[in-house]
Amino acid sequence: MKRGKKYQDAVKQVERTVYYEPLEAMELVKKTAPAKFDETVEAVVSLGVDPRHADQQVRGAVVLPHGTGKTRTVLVFAKGDKIKEAEEAGADFVGAEDMVAKIQQEGWLGFEVAIATPDMMSLVGRLGRILGPRGLMPNPKTGTVTFDVAQAVREVKAGKIEYRVDKAGIIHAPVGKVSFEAQKLADNLRTLIEQLIRVKPAAAKGQYIKNVTVCSTMGPGIKVSYQKVTA
Repeated sequence: MKRGKKYQDAVKQVERTVYYEPLEAMELVKKTAPAKFDETVEAVVSLGVDPRHADQQVRGAVVLPHGTGKTRTVLVFAKGDKIKEAEEAGADFVGAEDMVAKIQQEGWLGFEVAIATPDMMSLVGRLGRILGPRGLMPNPKTGTVTFDVAQAVREVKAGKIEYRVDKAGIIHAPVGKVSFEAQKLADNLRTLIEQLIRVKPAAAKGQYIKNVTVCSTMGPGIKVSYQKVTA
């Protein structure tokens, strides 16, 4: 794959064999982001787990202290008093049977996060084939199935992200935008790594966190000394 001149110039600024300290890595991410738009900064964390085994799955959610730089559109499946709670907390869409019908019949997917109260899951379950493959299905593990819909909505709006290990044992997660201060990006990365350490599966053996790399949307990968991320 042939890369553009801006990318080639950015790569020259990164020592491929060096593991940078978190703050230094984030300063380099900002410096090597080649695009004119405000690129997303992503963390790529390689874990020593085998996702083929249910007891080595790593999945959950965490609220980043400085947010992601993006306001996410939230749909809440609720009824009764929970409708008002969700609306007052800032939910973009709230409903029950009407929203299920809109998704089923119109193919509407104008939201990025779906939250549901537990009593709505029998209804929402009908949408499994639509929402599941797109990662939009409410799930207790990510805090999106709860009676405290107000808190759930506020957390998403404040910068809550979901993470899930892929088939290769790797976590991909956004930790901010290039326009963020380097220190804020480093803080967000630290919060993510600390969370992954907290949810380490008991069945995981050997080295748990193998590698941490950060990059902007269009920029080169920069290796981070993960031991110093939580120091």
